Amino acid sequence: GGDGPALKDDPDYQKYFKMQKMGLPLDAVKHAMSRDGKDPAVMDMDPNKSLKAQQKKEEADDGPPIKDDPAFQKYFKMQKMGLPLDAVKHAMQRDGLDPSVLDLDPEKSLKAQQKKDDGPPLKDDPGYQKYFKMLKMGLPVG
Repeated sequence: GGDGPALKDDPDYQKYFKMQKMGLPLDAVKHAMSRDGKDPAVMDMDPNKSLKAQQKKEEADDGPPIKDDPAFQKYFKMQKMGLPLDAVKHAMQRDGLDPSVLDLDPEKSLKAQQKKDDGPPLKDDPGYQKYFKMLKMGLPVG
């Protein structure tokens, strides 16, 4: 692909793979990389693939879609079988899990959805706006 050269041929990392080939211990190679301001984790990657190709994969590897996640699978099955959402959420709470997971996109991984908060700041959220306005107007809290 157009992801750049294989790591072992990448001008930025070539010399470190050569050091390793010459018998230098991995720790010493990683130390040299740190000293040179490079990410030593590169040495744990596949030297025959490009850095870009391997970095992309890591971002996408957030785990399975929630509906296929072993921790949550059974709750989505309950829902599919026609159990009311509240009942399913109750079962999750009983099992010590966060029931709000059911409000997320079942096709995406939990990790991917926990990372970014795409919603508005709370003060701009239509559901909470009026409360912040009350506070601004000097209404006592509590």
